[in-house]
Amino acid sequence: MKRVLSLTLVLGILLVGIALPAMAQSDNPLFAEVEILKPEIISVRDHDASAYTQGLLLYEGSIYESTGRNGESTLREVDPATGKVLRSIDVPEEYFAEGLALVGDSLIQLTWKAQVAFIYDRATFEQTGTFAYEGEGWGLCYDGQYLYMSNGSPFLTVRDPETFDVIFSGLVTAQGSIVDNLNELECVGDYVYANVYQTNYIVRIDKTNGVVTAIIDAADLVPADERDASWTTADVLNGIVYLPDSDTFLITGKYWPKMYEVIFVPVE
Repeated sequence: MKRVLSLTLVLGILLVGIALPAMAQSDNPLFAEVEILKPEIISVRDHDASAYTQGLLLYEGSIYESTGRNGESTLREVDPATGKVLRSIDVPEEYFAEGLALVGDSLIQLTWKAQVAFIYDRATFEQTGTFAYEGEGWGLCYDGQYLYMSNGSPFLTVRDPETFDVIFSGLVTAQGSIVDNLNELECVGDYVYANVYQTNYIVRIDKTNGVVTAIIDAADLVPADERDASWTTADVLNGIVYLPDSDTFLITGKYWPKMYEVIFVPVE
């Protein structure tokens, strides 16, 4: 099917138009209203500016982070209060690490094009196995029942956490148009939060039907005067962690020196 790029929802997220069955939009959940939100900063924390952040998750007071690029990829444990790297292991340089999820006591780390996911013991970081998959690996999160995986397309793939087998692959839409470039993921309750790669937007996706229920505009998160001469197009928003104790989120980006604790509030 030919896909046509269009600017919609005022914010200018790149959406791809698709033909839908003829029915009243008011009766179609695909056309549900989308909340427009923005992050309100609660606190600012340090983050390793050498980390090309690909995946983040929280477990028992520690952040586990996957960083990418060939020759720079790592798996690490990070203190969420200070940003200090508590321990880290290198991924072989032929692999470009991507998203990260925790299932039981095992960390699962995707790779970009190698079509392999590494399995590690969380306590020791010892590699205990691998999963094979087809296509690219981008983001990964676990909701306690299923793994959700992105590959840069408009699809989220639901996988069995024990075998990594595909259970279902579904299209993500916002008001009837598909949302492309889904990247780093965070599972929170009934939703999957996803960075939209190379934009300042995060989308909140209803995991039961793939419908975007909110768009978070983080364009003003980092003040312009804090973006020095070293800031490049690689330094994009990427990385979402939910903090259940405070009902807040930590968000950061690739090579960002800071993590921002935020709540998402409506745009007036």
